[in-house]
Amino acid sequence: MRFQKLNLYVKKKNKLLIIIAKLIWDFSGKPLCSSYFPGTNWRKFILRIFGAKIGKGGKFKINIKISEPWNLIIGDHCWIGENVWIDNLALVEIGNRVCISQGVYLCTGNHNYKKDLFNLILEKIVIEDDCWIAAKSIIAPGAILKRGSVACLGSVVSGILQKDGIYKGNPAKPLKSRDGNHN
Repeated sequence: MRFQKLNLYVKKKNKLLIIIAKLIWDFSGKPLCSSYFPGTNWRKFILRIFGAKIGKGGKFKINIKISEPWNLIIGDHCWIGENVWIDNLALVEIGNRVCISQGVYLCTGNHNYKKDLFNLILEKIVIEDDCWIAAKSIIAPGAILKRGSVACLGSVVSGILQKDGIYKGNPAKPLKSRDGNHN
């Protein structure tokens, strides 16, 4: 019988300061940001304390889960809906005027199933300006959503969504362009 060794923390060597910050985030900041108390400004304030770079304006709804705020950049006037999970063990860059609807999952990590240690593989996610990720969509590690692209309800996005493209399905396939032309 073969047993798989799960070594989930091979990604980097943490210094004492990072470990302390992570513990403080896990036991105070994360529960507050993922609470059901309404409010955008205080959520942004807490995220900024822990290193997130967040622009002006926008709306952050209730029950938002963010793994590591120091790996998060959000532009101006963004909407982050209820129950969004930003699992950002690697950098997540969100441009200006982006709407991330309720229940969206952004995942920056995966595991190498070909290795005995099941090593963690991290890739950043980039969401450029004016994008919309509809409810219950999943954004995979390494995904890039070009300016103005749309991921329809429940789409699974991996790879690159082209500028002003509307994508739908699992995996997300081009449906049409925002100017109305079919792909």
